[in-house]
Amino acid sequence: MSNIAIKRLLTAQEFNQAVELQKVYWGNDASNLVPRHVLHTICHHGGHLLGAYDGPQLVGFVMGFFGTALDPEAPNADRAASNLLIMSKRMLVLRQYRGRNIGFKLKMAQRDIALKQGIDLVTWTVDPLLAANAHLNFRKLGAISSQFAVNYFNYLDSESLYADRLIVHWRVKGKRARACASGCTSRRTLEQCLDARIPIVNAIKESGPAVALRDLSKLSDTDSVLVEIPSDIRHFDEHIPQVARRWRLHIRELMGRLIESGYVVYDFVSAVKGRQRRTLYFLGRRENLG
Repeated sequence: MSNIAIKRLLTAQEFNQAVELQKVYWGNDASNLVPRHVLHTICHHGGHLLGAYDGPQLVGFVMGFFGTALDPEAPNADRAASNLLIMSKRMLVLRQYRGRNIGFKLKMAQRDIALKQGIDLVTWTVDPLLAANAHLNFRKLGAISSQFAVNYFNYLDSESLYADRLIVHWRVKGKRARACASGCTSRRTLEQCLDARIPIVNAIKESGPAVALRDLSKLSDTDSVLVEIPSDIRHFDEHIPQVARRWRLHIRELMGRLIESGYVVYDFVSAVKGRQRRTLYFLGRRENLG
């Protein structure tokens, strides 16, 4: 395996590389691309673009820029600086380089920048059906999510179902993030969860999610629950789109209801059973997170 170097992108040539890399995933439509001049402005005014290089080739990157949790029209908007955060966007790793821990290295480099700038919170959005991203965000980084946004980007009807997002919060100075940075990630397993009788509130079938959900009102005394998702939603997106659509509708309803009732996503577990990989979110009650 070749050595991957993480570095800040600061030159026009490097920004050009980042624009071309975006096209691999988002295509040539200009409306889907962050242009070079915007990247330059972000990176020379407190933000950053971190690249993963295999020799001279840019194989992945992540972008971050300053933001605030406050609405500028809110009465206390004058205190925006005290609510400063880094909004992380556009993390991408070339398909042939995935599985090499590059995403984790990029996020750790982003954490280093946040710590140097004295910022505790890094936030981003994630498609709730992407198992690999969930594993990175909640298992390896120690982030949490207590917000689910339906059609986060306000897309048109034909695209809106693919714009549902979990809002991820990563407290880079917090105990969980510090532990993950030192290599002490969660050791929770699916077998342990099942032995502890933690309920799986949905079920996976080859044809899609089970239609009948457990009665969520009966979970009022349950500290933790599991939510199952496909291990590879993109397979369904590409080959069985009707199944992908059923999964997305299902998770829109279920995840939204669980988070509204006080659950927080804070881990992700997986296991291989026979030839099938099972992938599940672990949610706990907000008041029990500590």
